Amino acid sequence: MVAKEFKVDLNKPLVCQVGQLEEAYQEWVHQPIVSKEGPRFFENNFMEFLTRTLWWVIPIVWLPVVCWSALISIRMGMLPFRAALLIMTGVLVWTLLEYTLHRFLFHVKTKSYWANTFHYLLHGCHHKHPMDGLRLVFPPAATAILCIPLWGLIRLLSTPASAPAIFAGGLLGYVIYDCTHYYLHHGSPSIEPARHLKRYHLNHHFKIQTKGFGITSSLWDIVFGTLPPATKAQKSS
Repeated sequence: MVAKEFKVDLNKPLVCQVGQLEEAYQEWVHQPIVSKEGPRFFENNFMEFLTRTLWWVIPIVWLPVVCWSALISIRMGMLPFRAALLIMTGVLVWTLLEYTLHRFLFHVKTKSYWANTFHYLLHGCHHKHPMDGLRLVFPPAATAILCIPLWGLIRLLSTPASAPAIFAGGLLGYVIYDCTHYYLHHGSPSIEPARHLKRYHLNHHFKIQTKGFGITSSLWDIVFGTLPPATKAQKSS
């Protein structure tokens, strides 16, 4: 007897359902539903609350941490100019991390129940409902947890005075990324390069989801050869 194919009920909480799609999950999650009203994730109201974050929370929470971290380096005797250079270095490192995570983790292929569920919570929900404004930015609590190993790695690879400035740059890069990502989905840019970035990112969502992994910049797509064909055509014209 052939098992009946599982169908997701969009009127019920989705997180407990998507894993049951198994191998069909990849096709399902990359068929976007364009609606500003996001789906319900969990039956439990508190769990549901934790999945929703307003975009402006990100700069309010993290920009003071950026400034505080940069100030630590200066108080340890670092010249402001050198601190600024290290902050810029941290921002650049973030753009590479942004690209790497998006390409190799956010777009990993899954088919088991728990792998599908994890992927949906991490990034699949964004591709399924790309206009859900409350799930476009990363919840601060989750970001704080991820900052711990990042801070440890920076301290290991740099000097005590340099580490806070580099960390500040990486965190600033993240804030720029999340705010830019929200704007590309919900803003209406009228000038370049913002218009290009919006076309570039929406191309990733609605045309070629296996290319165009940069959000704040196409730099690493150029370096690693993952520019979408349309972008290449525009550049050569």
